[in-house]
Amino acid sequence: MTMPFLHAVPIAARGFFESGALNYLIEGGFFMWPILALFILAIAVIIERYRSLKLLETDASALREEVVALLSEDRIEESLELCDAARGPVPAILSNGLRKYLVLRRLNYDPAQLEQQVIKSMENCGVHIVAALEKHLPILATIASVAPMLGFLGTVQGMIVAFGDIEANIGQQNIVVAAAAGIRVALLTTAFGLIVGIPAYMAFNYFTGIINEFVLQVETSAAELIEVVTLRMTLNQGEQ
Repeated sequence: MTMPFLHAVPIAARGFFESGALNYLIEGGFFMWPILALFILAIAVIIERYRSLKLLETDASALREEVVALLSEDRIEESLELCDAARGPVPAILSNGLRKYLVLRRLNYDPAQLEQQVIKSMENCGVHIVAALEKHLPILATIASVAPMLGFLGTVQGMIVAFGDIEANIGQQNIVVAAAAGIRVALLTTAFGLIVGIPAYMAFNYFTGIINEFVLQVETSAAELIEVVTLRMTLNQGEQ
């Protein structure tokens, strides 16, 4: 099927538009263009999230061990400097908790409530960290749902047009040939919608898995810090 606007295109360039995926894109009709826009947006989000999350893939187990060892010796400032020098979600939340603990301890804050304040501070920091890690992921989830739906809608619209053409040309041409051509074109939007939606869905699950791993590391680190802080406060009270 040749699109009407191609008659205005030079013959040398017409072959480019009538070949490959671009030809299918043109044949598919209006709904192919929003699907194409979703595809470009999905690629941009995938690249951005992949690069951002790759920078955070660092092993925080060694850092946690060093922080625990320093806190056990009551060297809070050194452990805070160690966390500030590192980057990633785990050092960020440890640094937040240590800074809160250090400030409240210097102010002679009530030891019974100090632990609760440190926990609350780390939880608030963790919420912001998770929000930053999940940035743009709702866009991928939306594309994974909307792209196939747009494809189905385009197919339904194409089928309506195809059967309308068949009804109008009964007796003038082979109905089977006319139906096959119309249905083939109508199904292009479904194919392209799935081509966009499936990778977007896979990327969304992949990034969600990475983020869940980061969240687990953060929660483990927070629990270890609170345990050491509690032990340190108990020892300080005993010495007093």
